[in-house]
Amino acid sequence: MPAKPAVPVRAAGRSVNLTAIPPTMSQISASLTAILDLEQLERNLFRGRSPKSSWPRVFGGQVIAQSLYAACKTVEGRQPHSLHAYFLLAGDPEVPIVYEVDRLRDGRSFTTRRVLAIQKGEAIFAMSASFHVEEAGYEHQMPMPKVPVPEELPDREEMVKLFSAPEHNPLQTFYQRKRPIEIRPVELERYRGGGSLEPKFNVWIRAIEPLPDEPAFHQSVLAYASDLLLLDSSLIAHGATVFDRKIQAASLDHALWFHRPFRADDWLLYSQDSPSTSGARGFSRGLVFDRQGRLVASVAQEGLVRPRSDLG
Repeated sequence: MPAKPAVPVRAAGRSVNLTAIPPTMSQISASLTAILDLEQLERNLFRGRSPKSSWPRVFGGQVIAQSLYAACKTVEGRQPHSLHAYFLLAGDPEVPIVYEVDRLRDGRSFTTRRVLAIQKGEAIFAMSASFHVEEAGYEHQMPMPKVPVPEELPDREEMVKLFSAPEHNPLQTFYQRKRPIEIRPVELERYRGGGSLEPKFNVWIRAIEPLPDEPAFHQSVLAYASDLLLLDSSLIAHGATVFDRKIQAASLDHALWFHRPFRADDWLLYSQDSPSTSGARGFSRGLVFDRQGRLVASVAQEGLVRPRSDLG
């Protein structure tokens, strides 16, 4: 199995400054370790930090991941199988986030936790998570889409070159930013303004460095990654993207189900579609497959996708 990072970066006592010097890929990966290195304040109370960046609000996937990991720290002998969450307020990356875990139920087969993420005395995020003992039972799954393998697709540096034209500046900026999750989209035609506008989108994702073997860590990392591009699929049918400055986009809620074990530091195919967009809200779904074609997780999300009238 992949080795653990040699020196984890601790976030408990301070903010993680990844912008003071150009970060190496190992330092960026260590930020995932730092993000999930929660400080335990009380039996059911944890504190998380945000990596410093130029972004004015906390990334939603970070709050999902930290909330899930906080819940996992209060459960023994079983793994999470689902979470359901609402984004309430934008988080401030300069302020620590306190996670309050409510132990709702500890049953023979299932355990339920509720988590509130709090900043400045206000709840910014609320999540319920359910845990299940390992059991044998019926099995079936949807097949994985037939798509190119990640090695056949452009990497981050190639994506930056592909979208160097001025009209692609927001997209280029997105891929220029080094992040702990590597992203390789399959259907690039939608970003070129051509091809099918069918609301489907496939993307390969993985953590850029080996992660610890703890299953809850990998589940929390997938929770982090699951919020990266899902909302964008709700705009495909309209020839738009969340990278368009004329669109105000924000995640409203998020649901995630874990079906089978997986590693987040190996390639996962995130197959997304959008059944509906209406009333300034886009609804998107995602199926996550490992390289062997096993369905390991499912995701659903509704988000705000509002045309900005103030920009004409």
